[in-house]
Amino acid sequence: MKASLKKSLLPSLAAISIIGAFSVGIGVGGHLEKKAGIARTLDSQQQLLGGQATSSVDMAPFWKAAGILNEKFVATSASSSIPTSEDMVYGAIGGLAASYGDPYTTFFPPKESKDFEDEVRGDFGGIGAEIGIKDNVLSVVAPLKNTPAERAGLKAGDAILKIDKKFTAGMTVEDAIAIIRGPKGTKVILTIKQNGDTKDVAIERDTIVIPTIDTKLRDDGVFVISLYNFSSNSATLFRGALREFILSGSDKLLLDLRNNPGGYLEAATDMASFFLPAGKTIVTEDSGTKAPQKSDRSKGYDVFTDKLKMVVLINEGSASASEILAGALREHGVAKLVGEKSYGKGSVQELVEITPETSLKVTVARWLTPNGNWISGKGITPDVEVKFTKKDADKKIDPQMDKAVEILLDPNFTR
Repeated sequence: MKASLKKSLLPSLAAISIIGAFSVGIGVGGHLEKKAGIARTLDSQQQLLGGQATSSVDMAPFWKAAGILNEKFVATSASSSIPTSEDMVYGAIGGLAASYGDPYTTFFPPKESKDFEDEVRGDFGGIGAEIGIKDNVLSVVAPLKNTPAERAGLKAGDAILKIDKKFTAGMTVEDAIAIIRGPKGTKVILTIKQNGDTKDVAIERDTIVIPTIDTKLRDDGVFVISLYNFSSNSATLFRGALREFILSGSDKLLLDLRNNPGGYLEAATDMASFFLPAGKTIVTEDSGTKAPQKSDRSKGYDVFTDKLKMVVLINEGSASASEILAGALREHGVAKLVGEKSYGKGSVQELVEITPETSLKVTVARWLTPNGNWISGKGITPDVEVKFTKKDADKKIDPQMDKAVEILLDPNFTR
């Protein structure tokens, strides 16, 4: 039994209930946390209006506008047409969702809903970059490893000013997806602002297969787990990586969450549970007056002793579930954080079925770290801040990794 190991065998993971899913590749800015078993339909006006009696809401302006459009509208370009009744309903729901002013609350009509499902499965055509709205600007959350976006030089935090010469001001993430997505082998041109410089970047689309995890035992004895997303099977893969770590005989673990845009909340909870006693808070969901606070707690796998030396690497591309895991491990004294401030995505979304072909992604809560910190828009500041510049990338050096290894190799390492 290794000095850092508490139990001789890693426990089997229970079946993962899907309470989170993320969407990447061409980018979706919601980092969805999805509740399993949600299959609600809004089958009455009373439900749609939040339980109010329909007589208390004046729908006359809506019906008047619908009547005028139906009576007077004439299509004058290839991009305009007379919508079907179904399209009108979908448009109304989309407008209703947009009226809440939340970039993560959005309606998916049939095509967009299917595209979303394809992305969650992790095999689709795109460029391989998570995008979102930050400070009211369409931005890159993180380029995925070994994708066209990474090879083209996109970086976390890049502002996307234009897509194929179309300005992105006022554009939703879903609108951006519709333009960026396309067949393998075709190109899309993004105008980005990176480190103060504005430039056009032509990116050839490809079939995107989302990577999940890599492991490596360095010659200096540091074991590195690089986790690229929190997918439905990532917790099982993480369990296997920890087994490799234990069998390696090392007591120095480096978890690299840089450019990991998040995903399944359940996966983050499972991963944190390998390091925490049963019942320890990993994340708290605060729905305000809508529902009581709910805390997701450690399942108590609690494999390691306090002899474990652990560092977690984060950067501006570490978002959502990455921030949940990193925040929990630091605030419970398990790991030190090294790198740059994280993205700052502190809300929770549910995916609700509206019809069998459509769905609504809606923000239902904000999430708090174990110490009650809300990181939305602020991110998590690491214990040791280390920049990673373009010059470093050009020289093929990684000062963040180097610093993390230095800390782990320090004989006076303390949690």
